[in-house]
Amino acid sequence: MSTRFNQAKEAYGKQGIDVEAALSKLKQTPISIHCWQGDDVTGFENMGVSLSGGIQATGNYPGKARTPEELMSDFDLAIKLIPGKKRISLHASYAITDGEKVDRDKLLPKHFEKWVEFAKARDIGIDFNPTFFSHPLADDGLTLSHPDDNIREFWVNHGIACRRIAAYFAKELGTHCLNNVWIPDGYKDVPADRLGPRLRLKDSLDKIFAEKLDGVIDAVESKVFGIGVESYTVGSSDFYISYAASRPGVYNLLDNGHYHPTEYVSDKIPSLLAFFDKVPLHVTRPVRWDSDHVVLFEDEVKEIAKEIVRNDALDKVLIGLDFFDASINRIAAWVVGTRSMQKALLWALLMPHSKLKELQDTANFTELMVLNEELKTYPFGDIWNEYCTRCGVPSGEEWFDEVKQYESTVLSSR
Repeated sequence: MSTRFNQAKEAYGKQGIDVEAALSKLKQTPISIHCWQGDDVTGFENMGVSLSGGIQATGNYPGKARTPEELMSDFDLAIKLIPGKKRISLHASYAITDGEKVDRDKLLPKHFEKWVEFAKARDIGIDFNPTFFSHPLADDGLTLSHPDDNIREFWVNHGIACRRIAAYFAKELGTHCLNNVWIPDGYKDVPADRLGPRLRLKDSLDKIFAEKLDGVIDAVESKVFGIGVESYTVGSSDFYISYAASRPGVYNLLDNGHYHPTEYVSDKIPSLLAFFDKVPLHVTRPVRWDSDHVVLFEDEVKEIAKEIVRNDALDKVLIGLDFFDASINRIAAWVVGTRSMQKALLWALLMPHSKLKELQDTANFTELMVLNEELKTYPFGDIWNEYCTRCGVPSGEEWFDEVKQYESTVLSSR
């Protein structure tokens, strides 16, 4: 234990912070890391369909994973460099069918057996996402709200199949599986009918969620707009909050890139905690819109973490990540993004929330401001470095040396 850590521990202790308890809580808090950063949301279907659904992965950095083996190898290096507890989040388009053509409405647990083997060997849980984009039957930007009964039925069956796969993950791995539904549905220009698509979506979701499945946590995820659906999004925030509130066992997932730039998910978390026992979360970094930049240790991420910690919701908020940047080393993106989220949680765990709340409740706003500002220069970095050391991962930027070596010996040959 370093002298600097002991000095930092003492400084926080004067504010009533139990640093050891904070480190213990952080180590037990899982972060669900999305697989799609490793291959620019390509997946393994090889259907020759370009990325669609208002999503873009920009850049052409060398070394993109092209096979399940390459993606798993890259992910292995990332989690080796990330401290604490991890999960992996998969999209349905990452099914491993060994060359067999299997459309999305016909996916089965057997198509994800290799992912279960991978997760078991690393003692990590799996979260899941049906893939309602980048498919010929989503070319017009509509899926679960489609006016064509046959197309809509295809996507309903895909949603049902994915929930059964999620139940398989939960059973095999002995932990819950968050199954999150996001659809790209909407219109580029002002629609002639706003209600009809939402009624069709409501009916489709009811059919998807009808089967009771153990271990599955169901969620729906809204979005303000996407490329090609600038004027109207069927699955809006209002719609999904209302849907989740009216359907027991369904939760509203918050993605902090899916709202207007003046809206903050950090403010939405305590609102949902007042009504829901779980709040699924996707953390990204929007730059002017849902641009899915790599998460950094910045103000809104800190605020999100503070709302989770100060409301004693580490076991209620299901923290996942969602970003994809093809312009930089993809493994480094995973490591930076996940460690940044963990830093934010540690930052929040090292704050005297009870004291700060008391200052607010007694209208002592001057001291509240003073203390909040002074805490910003407390020796947080020394606590983080000790945490990494205890977890057996590099504490500083030296972790990047391993990524550069891997790029030189592995990625450069792809």
